[in-house]
Amino acid sequence: MPHVITQSCCSDGSCVYACPVNCIHPSPDEPGFATAEMLYIDPDACVDCGACVSACPVGAIAADTRLDDTQLPFVELNAAYYPDRPPGQKLPPTSKLAPVIEAPKVLARDGNPLTVAIVGSGPAAMYAADELLTQPGVRVNVFERLPTPYGLARAGVAPDHQSTKRVTRLFDRITRKRGFRFYLNVEVGSDLTHAELLAHHHAVLYAVGAPNDRRLDIDGMGLPGTGTATEVVAWINGHPEFADLPVDLRHERAVIVGNGNVALDVARILSTDPDVLARTDISAHALAALRNSTLTEVVIAARRGPAQSAFTLPELIGLTSTCEVVLDSADHELVQADLTTETDPLTRNKLEILSKLGDASAPVTRPRVRLAYRLTPHRVVGTDRATGIEFTVTGQGDVRRIDAGLVLSSIGYRGKPIRDLPFDEATAVVPNDGGRVVDPQTNRPVPGSYVAGWIKRGPTGFIGTNKSCAQQTVRQLVDDYNAGRLTDPVAKPAELDKLVRRRCPDVVDAAGWRAIDEAEVARGGDERPREKFTSTADMLAVSAAAPTPPIHKRVLARVAALSSA
Repeated sequence: MPHVITQSCCSDGSCVYACPVNCIHPSPDEPGFATAEMLYIDPDACVDCGACVSACPVGAIAADTRLDDTQLPFVELNAAYYPDRPPGQKLPPTSKLAPVIEAPKVLARDGNPLTVAIVGSGPAAMYAADELLTQPGVRVNVFERLPTPYGLARAGVAPDHQSTKRVTRLFDRITRKRGFRFYLNVEVGSDLTHAELLAHHHAVLYAVGAPNDRRLDIDGMGLPGTGTATEVVAWINGHPEFADLPVDLRHERAVIVGNGNVALDVARILSTDPDVLARTDISAHALAALRNSTLTEVVIAARRGPAQSAFTLPELIGLTSTCEVVLDSADHELVQADLTTETDPLTRNKLEILSKLGDASAPVTRPRVRLAYRLTPHRVVGTDRATGIEFTVTGQGDVRRIDAGLVLSSIGYRGKPIRDLPFDEATAVVPNDGGRVVDPQTNRPVPGSYVAGWIKRGPTGFIGTNKSCAQQTVRQLVDDYNAGRLTDPVAKPAELDKLVRRRCPDVVDAAGWRAIDEAEVARGGDERPREKFTSTADMLAVSAAAPTPPIHKRVLARVAALSSA
């Protein structure tokens, strides 16, 4: 009874280190880890101990006898990653753990414990905090401009992927570690400057992601009825800055340009029975819009052919197992042509699934998803609002029009400049060497400045990819601290809290976040995991009513004493 990793894998890597026989690959020390679509368990080496099940932060691992019908394809997928062996041959258990990447040892200084500000609170930020707090005496202050933490893990994962969202439970445990502190609803760059953070910390680590969409630059984008898939995901998830997004689903068809995982997420949600979504944490306004939707088809259009599809194999399996997915006859021919020449096993697996999809000429009986290939967007059609989009056939120039009342682009993310740090406009990242920010003019490190996550490496990888990324940055930071290259804070610890509360009276701390979290879960009742607040004012009201922990009361009293001195 081997265990199997399913599509909710986040590539965190904790299962790798827990496995006593080193049968989960690629491991974080192997070259393929950074680009792997998921991790794989070797069925011939697995000893059924279940250690990986306990270690997985998103509940993505189960015994092969406990999978539901939608997860069964992952039995073969896990096995196919490993080389063929003679029939009946089993690999002996290695009784060997994968090599654990040890946290860097902090050489503590009397009176000056390592103190780090982390800007952002998504996966990269939380993994960095976790790595730093493995060492005694280290202090970490996490700053986030929203009243709620965890970035895309909260607002970017589709609501029907609740197992993936379980990684936030791990993050909640990190917030309870000694030395951790939240400053939510505080925007670095406006409420506080980089220089002010450095005055209170040895280092500032930015893990702010890539918050901007790459925009589709064609005529008509910007008309009512156009937007980006990323914005719609935020609207679906109840992000307070997108709660009022004008998403009108009272049309026959929607078109999404680009076929990455986010495009598949949006298409799947727009095509799913609202009664199914009502059992998730989807926002109330999105659920109401879906109940009134008249969509019968969501078209996912890509410039290139099937073999170059940007979505991952797990996401394709998830889409085809929950939605009706079709191709037109011309695209079926493209799939067959690619199958005759493609040699990469992972791509062939995708093509095999695509080859079994239904034909778009069949009658439409329920909202469906149609994958379309070799279509280059030319212009959005419409005067007062979008009524369709014109494409040219890639490489040919023939024009094809698809009527649609909603046109979304999903062509990637882009980082934005951080005040007081260098920025590479071409790559949309902060120039860095392994996480250490460098000045591109001199190629020298910018003192006390570090990056992790998408702002460091660009928008690639999965939730768990940020773990190894953050570990690399933290090693650089700790090396600089141990070598005496980081300047000690000039301000006393209590002065930071005083400064933040003077600038941001509505700051939300860890207790305030837990109050918001508990209130959302209570609002969900027995039917839903939670019902999110979509108004910042409502979040702040709940946070303000949270009881202040006794230790925090002593800190506030000390701040008040300093203020009156």
